[in-house]
Amino acid sequence: MNEQQLDTVFLALANSSRRQLMDLIAARPGCTLSQLLTEFDISRIGLMKHLQVLLDADLVIAHKQGRERPLYLNAVPLQLIHERWSEQYRDFWASQLTRLKYAVESQAVPAKITTKTKDKA
Repeated sequence: MNEQQLDTVFLALANSSRRQLMDLIAARPGCTLSQLLTEFDISRIGLMKHLQVLLDADLVIAHKQGRERPLYLNAVPLQLIHERWSEQYRDFWASQLTRLKYAVESQAVPAKITTKTKDKA
């Protein structure tokens, strides 16, 4: 994924209406624009513009079937973004946490176990 594709994906995700649209498409694979329109308080043209941004970012896939265009979420760009940053820092933080664990364990003083006994009179 190149920088321009990353920018396009982040631009698409920057809008809460588009994120909501993605959530609905993920929950209802194969839904159409008309079905989604009932969930939004915006015009059909406005929703189409939001959908086009998601299509351009390759976050949504539409297959034309006759007059309908069923919509499907494409999570691949999200996975690529996740892998780009999480893989890069995972090893670093895992080693840092391991060092911290050993440092804490080496400085820990064993807790003294005390029991209370009652004096018998």
